[in-house]
Amino acid sequence: MLRQFLGALGVLTTLVPDRIVDVFEAIAVENPEENTVHSWFSPLIRVEGVVIALAALRGGRLYAWLMNISGIFGAVLLFLPRLYEQIAGPLVYEDPESVKWNEHLTGGVRVIGAVYVLLALLDRRRRHES
Repeated sequence: MLRQFLGALGVLTTLVPDRIVDVFEAIAVENPEENTVHSWFSPLIRVEGVVIALAALRGGRLYAWLMNISGIFGAVLLFLPRLYEQIAGPLVYEDPESVKWNEHLTGGVRVIGAVYVLLALLDRRRRHES
């Protein structure tokens, strides 16, 4: 079931990357109208969506690799949530210094990190039981 969900999320991300960025900004940034997203960021999001969709559809090692990477990324988010802001700002925006992050972002990033770690651990357990 998780693979189907991730596959659908990957397809959605592939089809509407700009909408994904809009949702991210609505949640994470207090002043999205004052910031300019890098022109290459939407294609990058689209590529991420394709990789996620292919991994979910194919399963096997590619999917296991994706889940392992997600777990590592989740651990970073969980234990170093401020690092996310330091990386996301320059990655997403042309002028990262002008970004005003939402005051609740740190807690949200920790929750997302915990979910990623949990999903990766559950998937790892499932793989080793079968």
